[in-house]
Amino acid sequence: MLCLLTLAVRALPTDDAGTARTAYRAMAVPGDAPVVPLSPTSLASGVALALGTRWGLFRFRRVAVKFWLTPAATAASVLALTARLHEAARAAERHPTGSVPAVEPGFLRYHLVIVPTVALLLHLADVVLSVFKPWGRRPERRPAR
Repeated sequence: MLCLLTLAVRALPTDDAGTARTAYRAMAVPGDAPVVPLSPTSLASGVALALGTRWGLFRFRRVAVKFWLTPAATAASVLALTARLHEAARAAERHPTGSVPAVEPGFLRYHLVIVPTVALLLHLADVVLSVFKPWGRRPERRPAR
């Protein structure tokens, strides 16, 4: 994600079509190779670890929050980002010369910055929850009498 964000931020303000084209074509590589298989793998391994350990899936608030943050990050990474990366790469190929109609409409350029930022922040929140372990155990439900 950080690599994608770096390339998107570099391409965002440029008026040089060559720089934008290179950045967008380069973004397609890490967008497909590691992001697509690793995002669902992260979700699956987290659920397996939660179910196979004493922490459980919903016994602790932090684990429950992480459970909901991970699918959000996966959706942002796989669904929202991958299609936009390919769209930007195709647009860059259609305009090999000239000044930045390399990616139009303009919102696509901002989208390529926003989605990796959101996904990176969600993954960072997961890491912070794992390291600092805030909150505590959820209260046990008592059976009705």
